[in-house]
Amino acid sequence: MDFVKQGTKIICIGRNYAMHAKELGNEIPTLPFWFMKPTTSYVESGGNIIYPEITKNLHHELELGVVIGRKMSKVAKEDVMDYVAGYSITNDVTCRDLQEQCKAERKPWEISKCLDTFCAVGPFIPANQLAHDNVEMILTVNGVTRQHANTKDMLFDVPTLLEYVNRHVTLLPGDMIQTGTPEGVGPMDRGDTVTMSIPGVSEVSFKIV
Repeated sequence: MDFVKQGTKIICIGRNYAMHAKELGNEIPTLPFWFMKPTTSYVESGGNIIYPEITKNLHHELELGVVIGRKMSKVAKEDVMDYVAGYSITNDVTCRDLQEQCKAERKPWEISKCLDTFCAVGPFIPANQLAHDNVEMILTVNGVTRQHANTKDMLFDVPTLLEYVNRHVTLLPGDMIQTGTPEGVGPMDRGDTVTMSIPGVSEVSFKIV
């Protein structure tokens, strides 16, 4: 599925790994919460991640993306996986200084998340090629491992997220749910090469420009 062209929205789950919540000094949520990115944030293999002038602290956030295969609204938890077309390894690029400023001022912080090239994605992985509850993910910067985690450590697993989101928001074919980042988020600089991978399944690299 060409979800980059077909999707209508990117829903991004926050604080879905306990250690990540703790590393940024945030409380661990008792229910899923999310923000959204426009589909203009996508950048695919062969493209670059743009370091915008409005930030001095650009961060990587490794995440598993879940791609919706057909329209879903108020689908029960036991049925939600039937609506999943597949997955992608992703980087939820973040202007950390802007995010912290917006949080301190009690303002929405989409500006730190929704810019062009701020949703870097790997190739589409069909659903039958990946077990969503046991996905090893690795992110490196210039060959040095920064994030290495497994989706089994999520606070809310994929079915729980899909049921909760589609209870409130209709999901359409090609829409993506970014399922949250594990610990180890950190800075990216111009000239860096960032690589996200699911070992043995998918790998993609981006230059920061």
